[in-house]
Amino acid sequence: MHRKKTNKILESAHKADRRVNSAPSGGPGLAVQMAGISSALPNPLYRQVKDFILDRIKSGEWPPETRVPSEKALVEAVGVSRMTVNRALRELTAEGHLVRLQGVGTFVARRKPQGALLEIRSIAQEIAEWGGRHSAEVKLLVEEPASARVAGALGLTEGAPVFHSIIVHRDHGVPVQYSDRFVNPAVAPKYLEQDFTAITPSAYLLSVAPLQELEHVIEAALPDVTAQAFLEIGPEEPCLVLYRRTWSFNMVATKSRLTYPGSRYRLGGRYRAGSSVGPAVA
Repeated sequence: MHRKKTNKILESAHKADRRVNSAPSGGPGLAVQMAGISSALPNPLYRQVKDFILDRIKSGEWPPETRVPSEKALVEAVGVSRMTVNRALRELTAEGHLVRLQGVGTFVARRKPQGALLEIRSIAQEIAEWGGRHSAEVKLLVEEPASARVAGALGLTEGAPVFHSIIVHRDHGVPVQYSDRFVNPAVAPKYLEQDFTAITPSAYLLSVAPLQELEHVIEAALPDVTAQAFLEIGPEEPCLVLYRRTWSFNMVATKSRLTYPGSRYRLGGRYRAGSSVGPAVA
């Protein structure tokens, strides 16, 4: 898995080298672009180098997975010490703007999206909002007898029928969520008939079962073997695991376990006193 990911980055790097390290036709080279960096300015040189790189990233000139100029190229372009450039690159890496791969190079990091913590939102909408391209792979979509644990969580009797779906959601082909969901058939009797490559379970469920209550529990965990395979990550990749239960029609509607690679996703929310917290558009 790691070799496959590195190969993808290397493929993009060859294109990036031509775009970043050499000037476009009629355009200024790196040294000319960075000519404004000077010790005469009030900001420290390393800060100016950081700002130069950040400006290129924010403007879209250097998109995600672009290989940025090497330390040597930056040193030669600006005429500063290698220590100055190294500090700028180290800080940008620590802040999540860059990714440095030993023996490969330094790349613009994929933007780390933030999912809603106090709402239920479609993962497809979240991906679209951060400029990504959503796709989904349905691993399981069946009716099965509820185990004691699932039955207890859904308020059913053990062995009662439940709908079970396992779906991997991707952004530009990269897995960002592994969803393991149990659904009460009384709430969404046509759940198994849906095409969840075209509509997400959250979007469908909110359309047929108005949300009355929401429970979220979050923990950090290392991925089990299944999560490693579905998310294409190694055993040491920290994950965010969101346990969710929803209520609709005065009964428990769903029990879900949503797993996100920690390096590709974050969760957050904001609450204002006196305001209601409800579901976003799904």
